[in-house]
Amino acid sequence: MAEFAQDHSKSPPPSGALEAFLRRFARFSYGIVVLLVYVLASAALGLALAPVLWGWHQLWPIGQAWAPVLRWIWLGFIGALTFFGFGLNLIIVVPLFNFLLPTRVKPFKGGYYQLVAVPWFLHNALFYLVRFTFLPFVTLTPFGVWFLKSMRMKIGRHAFINTEYISDPQLLTIGDDAALGGSVRIFAHYGGGGNLVVAPVVIGAKATLGAGCCVMGDVEIGERAVILPQSVVLPGSRVPAGETWGGIPARRITREEMDLIKKDIRG
Repeated sequence: MAEFAQDHSKSPPPSGALEAFLRRFARFSYGIVVLLVYVLASAALGLALAPVLWGWHQLWPIGQAWAPVLRWIWLGFIGALTFFGFGLNLIIVVPLFNFLLPTRVKPFKGGYYQLVAVPWFLHNALFYLVRFTFLPFVTLTPFGVWFLKSMRMKIGRHAFINTEYISDPQLLTIGDDAALGGSVRIFAHYGGGGNLVVAPVVIGAKATLGAGCCVMGDVEIGERAVILPQSVVLPGSRVPAGETWGGIPARRITREEMDLIKKDIRG
């Protein structure tokens, strides 16, 4: 079992018997928590599904007397309508669960299997119910922005968020007029060496994150800064206001270097 050992050297001492049990029997405790999350997810999905299933039951008989072709078209239509109704219900149900349950995430560093990590785990588990089902259909719409804000993500006025590849929304701050390009990956955590680190990410006003770039936990990007497409901003990075960063890992790109890059790509 040595490969499952956790490094708690940087974690605070156990706060009680439950914490000590959680650390001592990490995999067993983790399995129990996952099963409980599955039950919770089933409850959320069920609440979102119930009204549209009732609607299906009311609408389906309408087409029973129609010709077969029209009946199947009607079935397809109400099936699609059910999907979108389910999704819109889900972006209401999930924030409600997130509000009622212990999901107040605080920055921390330590072993994966400890009580302080449970709110973080639960918060993301709820968020992923929408991220992996319906969020792509409401990205760049008022429904998407409302959902992210209702999950406690701090979003400034006129911010442009063209991505659903988000984790830890509660610890993300997006400034006024900031722009997140397509498929930007942004999350407020990272792990390694047996430890998990959860730390906020702050994107300043009018900053631009190019398509496909990755921003990890504990990152601050200043006002009007630019992250070039496909770049990876490593944990702990502090991008000053107005600077351009790019590459893997992302680093400062000087004005002269950027002018040479533009000259090269324009032939």
